[in-house]
Amino acid sequence: MTTSVGTTALDSGGRVTDSIGFDEFVTLRSSALLRTAFLLTHDHALAEDLLQTALTKAWFAWRRIDGNPEPYVRKILVNSYASAWRRKWHGEQPTEFLPEHASAPADGEAAQDLWTAMERLPRRQRAVVVLRYFEDLTEAQTATVLDCSVGTVKSQTSKAFAKLRLDPALAVQEGEAR
Repeated sequence: MTTSVGTTALDSGGRVTDSIGFDEFVTLRSSALLRTAFLLTHDHALAEDLLQTALTKAWFAWRRIDGNPEPYVRKILVNSYASAWRRKWHGEQPTEFLPEHASAPADGEAAQDLWTAMERLPRRQRAVVVLRYFEDLTEAQTATVLDCSVGTVKSQTSKAFAKLRLDPALAVQEGEAR
């Protein structure tokens, strides 16, 4: 099913299907792209910055984009996310005193925290899980966005799920039911 919005056509999933202007694309798709950015960063401010960076890069290349610009912009989003992480220093922070030991979560706190577990995944695996299961892209679409093979998407998904199964944030405590 295709719905027409002015000169723009949207499919039943709300994705752009025809070539449109940059301003119109941003108006129609920025909220969905912001959702993807948030799922990657799990921080509203970082997600907004990431989306702004991706849209700025897309604006410079807009005339070269043929057909549906959304996969191209999603690819910029994921690549910008990965590149920003590579530049960020993750080294040790020297301190004068040793930090206190972390305490176990209180009974009222949720021990099962998907976001904590997702943050522990490597960037590539997190991107695959977000694109496949939160953005509902197919394996082929995810492979296109990440510029890899479908087999790589499958293996990264498998590895991500294996790590999530073993993550202590998602561990079922004794006496709890799923």
